[in-house]
Amino acid sequence: MARFYQPKKKTSLDTKHQQVRVERLDHQGAGIAFLNKKPVFIDGVLPEEEVLIQLTESKSKFSRAKLIKILKSSPERIEAFCPVYKECGGCNMQHQSHAAQIEYKQDSLRQLIKKFSGQELELAVPIIGNEKGYRRRARISLYFNTKGGQSKSSSKLEFGFRKKQSKQIVHISQCAALEPQLNDLLPELYVLLTSFKKPTELGHLELALGDERPVLMLRVMKPLPDKDFQALRKFAIDNALTLYVLSDKDTLSLIEGEKPVYSEGGFVIPFLPTNFIQVNRNVNQQMVNQAVEWLDISPEDRVLDLFCGLGNFSLPMATKAKAVVGVEGMQEMVDQAEANARENGINNVDFYQANLEQDISDNIWAKTKFDKVLLDPARAGASGVIDQLSELGATSIVYVSCNPATLARDCQSLLEQGFKLTRLGMLDMFPHTSHLESMALFQK
Repeated sequence: MARFYQPKKKTSLDTKHQQVRVERLDHQGAGIAFLNKKPVFIDGVLPEEEVLIQLTESKSKFSRAKLIKILKSSPERIEAFCPVYKECGGCNMQHQSHAAQIEYKQDSLRQLIKKFSGQELELAVPIIGNEKGYRRRARISLYFNTKGGQSKSSSKLEFGFRKKQSKQIVHISQCAALEPQLNDLLPELYVLLTSFKKPTELGHLELALGDERPVLMLRVMKPLPDKDFQALRKFAIDNALTLYVLSDKDTLSLIEGEKPVYSEGGFVIPFLPTNFIQVNRNVNQQMVNQAVEWLDISPEDRVLDLFCGLGNFSLPMATKAKAVVGVEGMQEMVDQAEANARENGINNVDFYQANLEQDISDNIWAKTKFDKVLLDPARAGASGVIDQLSELGATSIVYVSCNPATLARDCQSLLEQGFKLTRLGMLDMFPHTSHLESMALFQK
């Protein structure tokens, strides 16, 4: 008998306002309530709050909703200090007190690790820094909106951060998360860029803070007209900035000032605005100190630093160890890390480029044994290399994670290789966000 395809009937979304009680927060900071025993995820709410919501999405196993009104608020609720908090995608936890955020993050970390490892550890004292003015680096999105018309007077330069779950830009004139020296530049930068002859050819801005002066990098799609270029250069001189221009062909040109450096833990680290550096200076220093302490490095130890970047961990560890090997995926970062070691007079560290998502056994550095290993991967975790660590001979591994879900996944591999999770702690690298950094110590 012939069978004909019958499309599934679309179920209409029930958009009437409904009252629910928030039970808990998920690992992204969204509240979880239940309607007809199905979980509903709601941004901007806190546990134990009674709220009025409107469904925005309904799936077979969960729904999403937007907050309409808070009927009964949590004692942890506070007024957000940012005027564009409800629009900006940069922060999502300003409605919760900072102390409660710390407890929430620790509980999230504890639950995830217990789920995947079966272990319930007493967490180390959390590493905490300033809750405002902590970011020494930020990217400002730019877009010249010509929808208002063809004339420049009827167009508008959008200058700020991406909106929540959108590619649109929310305009900012200040950001309390930025270091004050960077925050103070924003209003004048906006005025400068709106005066440009061809603002449609602007890409984005990078701001960073070195020891001597702030750093400004402007991405451009085409070379700037001379008048705009000179105005930009004058702005850099007047504000004592180091200025770079990044072309559409990814050519980075130093226009004004000297190559920036930052000092941490007694080391001077030169960097480029295209390099990755930890944005939270205070928490980063505490993090490095704790990692070195947990590894308990002796003068006879050979230490491997995977995903080493500019040498954030490699250089401090080299002062304690017999030898350190740092491995990074980008050759540009390897070259810069080597230069940083020379700059600081460190000669017992070697850096190599390798794809850590592939088999590492053919690399020359992997043919020798190591006593200790440190990993600091990106959000995707270390799935490519994690299964190979027991072959390197290490007895202690410190894993620094910016994604507890991938840490939990990689934790299972280390446990299967005969390691035991012995210490675990939370790092408040990004206050007022649900972003959770953590550190774990595994020992044979």
